[in-house]
Formats: sequence, structure tokens, C-alpha cells
Amino acid sequence: MPVKFWSYHPQWDAQRATLMATVERVFDSGRLILGPEVSRFEASFAAYCHATCGVGVASGTDALFLALKGLGIGAGDEVITVANTAIPTVAAIRATGATPVFVDVRDDTGLIDCKLIPAALTSRSRCLLPVHLGGLAADLAELISLARSQGLFLLEDCAQATGATYQGKKAGSFGDAAAFSFYPTKILGAYGDGGMIITSSPELAEKLRRLRFYGIEKNYYAEEEGYNSRLDEVQAALLNLRLQGLDAEVNQRRRIAARYDAALAGVGDLRLPIIPAGQSHQYYLYTVRTRRRDELLNFLAARGIECRINYPTPIHLMRGYALLGYGPGSLPVTEQLAGEILSLPLYPDLPAVEQEEVIAAIQTYYGEI
Repeated sequence: MPVKFWSYHPQWDAQRATLMATVERVFDSGRLILGPEVSRFEASFAAYCHATCGVGVASGTDALFLALKGLGIGAGDEVITVANTAIPTVAAIRATGATPVFVDVRDDTGLIDCKLIPAALTSRSRCLLPVHLGGLAADLAELISLARSQGLFLLEDCAQATGATYQGKKAGSFGDAAAFSFYPTKILGAYGDGGMIITSSPELAEKLRRLRFYGIEKNYYAEEEGYNSRLDEVQAALLNLRLQGLDAEVNQRRRIAARYDAALAGVGDLRLPIIPAGQSHQYYLYTVRTRRRDELLNFLAARGIECRINYPTPIHLMRGYALLGYGPGSLPVTEQLAGEILSLPLYPDLPAVEQEEVIAAIQTYYGEI
């Protein structure tokens, strides 16, 4: 049998009765959009992330876009971010009319290199948008210091890092706001799509609730120009159910990562994930680095082991974003990483026998070269 990179079927098979009972409860309620299930999940998720307010939206992309709009980011503004991220990070910035400004990343973590941010700042800089990639948070102490000293907003992209901690606090609780994705593959995934913005500013949360619903506060009257981006009741109820067992799932992710660490340390030229002091890793991805990435990827695929490259082409080198004016060599560490990174199968229900298949295949590959 092939080893899948990710699958929801083991969880579905184990929790089918509970999940379906939750869906039926929502259907029986007669309320499907922006009802009590969304409100409950907003409150519980915000509390889980050490924030006070949550605003459920239709996707992680919308969470980024609406958070930027809520902070007043728009045409003429610049937002500092990275290019080794999912396209939605940059698409959301562009959708506001603002310009993404890319900063290179650290060689050890692949996260934004805060030392390079000052040189990227201009009079139009308005917001820092770090991406907490793969389950690990960026250097939030340095980011907060920069944001405060330069008068910038700090918006955290937490799509891949739900629950990650930095100096004892959850990622997402440091900035003015944070955006989360509940795409099915994520650490906390829905059985469809969804997103959340968290903040500890009641005023910002109130504005975001208007923005997600056409600018309406009450009585179908738009207080401002808004949008349509609503988390539905079914997904909110399922996510709230999954939230209850999330820490146990993350612990299982960490056990699998530890198994990979122990078996693959010192194998060939593999560079394994690191965890900086004072942080925790959620292991949304278990990403290794090797100069033989493509050969290893093909070797594993031939043996039915599905791995992925997150992400093979940095955004600044994509044709769709050539208009931003970056070219090859402009972000050297980002570009080097793109040619070396490989994410191994890792999800809470990955069977132990399949973990061993991955390990054995990698050891075999390096034993043969």
C-alpha cells in the first residue's frame, strides 16, 4: 500500500458517529450561518490562542485579507513578508492594493530574518507580516521590537502554526491580529474550508465582524464597505469538536517527529528541523533539507511514499508576481531552500508501519549512493 503524505480517513473512520451527530445537531437547529456554533468556536479558539476575540471567516486567505483591511492597509502601503510561503499570503496583500516587500529568511529555520527587515523599510511601510512556517513561530520578540520602534502593525500568518508557542505564549497572541487557516490539511483542519482572525482589540474585532458581512452591524444597513466571508455553523461545530483533542493530536505529531529525528540523524547530508530555545514546534510539516532533494524525492515516489515540496518556487520567482520586480538572486537563502527542502509524511494518524517504511527507504537511499 502507498504511504500517503496526509489523509483524513483514519480520523473519519474512528470518529464517524461523533462527527455525524455534530452535523445532525447543527442541521436540526435551523441555523446554518453565523449562529451560536460560530460564536462558541470563536470564543474557544481565541482562548486557546491566548487572545480575547475571534472572528470566523470563510478561509485563511480571507483571514489575511480582512485583517489587513481591518488594520487600514491599502493602496500605497507596503507590507513586509517572505516569499517562501503559500501564495495566499501575498495574494491577500495584493488584494488590499498594498505592495508586498520581500525579506530573505534564516538558513536554519527558513523563517523571516529579522536582521534584514530594517533595510527593507521605507516611508510607505505599514505592516510586518511574518509567516510561522511549518509549525514553528518566527522570532516574535524581535518582530515586536521592530514593530513598536518603527510604528508598524504586526499581523501574524499562523496558517501553519496553530498552537505553537514562543516564550510560553501562543503564536497569534503577540501581534495586533493573527490569521489562521482551517483548510483540511492544517493542524486544526475543517471538513471543508474556513479561517479565523484573532485579536485582543475589541474595537478591531467589531470592525472585522462588519467587514466579513458587507459592513453590516444590524438591520441590513452597511456602516462601511464590506465583503462576504462567513464561517458556516457546520464547520464551526466540527472545528470546536476537534479543538478539544488538538493537544493530543499535536503530541502524536511530535512523537512521529521524534522518531524521524532519532532514525535520520547523521544520515547522509540530511539536515533535520531545529527548534530554537524557548519555542515549541507543532510539526505541521516535517521538512528536511538535502542537496539530493530531487533524487531522493523520486526514489521515495518509486517506492510508493508520497512526499511534498512546500514550496518548490518562491513567490518572487513566479510569473504571476513578476510585476513586483524581483528576480533570481534577490533572495538567495529563500532560493537555496527551494531547491533543497522536502517534507516527509507526518499526520497524527500516520501508522507506525508507514513511519518505518519512510525511515527505511531514506536509509536505503543513502546506503546506495
